[in-house]
Amino acid sequence: MSLKTYHGSCHCGDVKYEADLDLSLGTGKCNCSYCKKVRNWSTIIKPAAFRLLSGEGSLSFHQFGTKSNAHYFCKNCGIRVYSKGHVKEIGGDYISISIASLDDAEPSELIEAPVRFFDGLNNNWMNEPSEIRHL
Repeated sequence: MSLKTYHGSCHCGDVKYEADLDLSLGTGKCNCSYCKKVRNWSTIIKPAAFRLLSGEGSLSFHQFGTKSNAHYFCKNCGIRVYSKGHVKEIGGDYISISIASLDDAEPSELIEAPVRFFDGLNNNWMNEPSEIRHL
């Protein structure tokens, strides 16, 4: 286990955060209608491990379907930074950090981070979709 505090931001720098992550515990990609379009690659943490440092006023969010989570993005530059929600099956409240928004993750850390694929398109979250090459 290698817990580290990472810093992240949107493209224009208005939204900044820090998060305590252990990338060796894994990251995820999903094939649901939203994640597929934004090419989501993320890691899930508990809300206490996330701190929004600036840009709350620059944030907007998108919800769809069951509205069990909200996808936050900078309304100035459009970059999706994180999502938050509640899913009982994964332990309740969570924050999903967009790996692409991390500013100080070394390429070697990202290469070594395990990736798990989720079949959100078919609401079959505990199983990998049959095709993942496009994710």
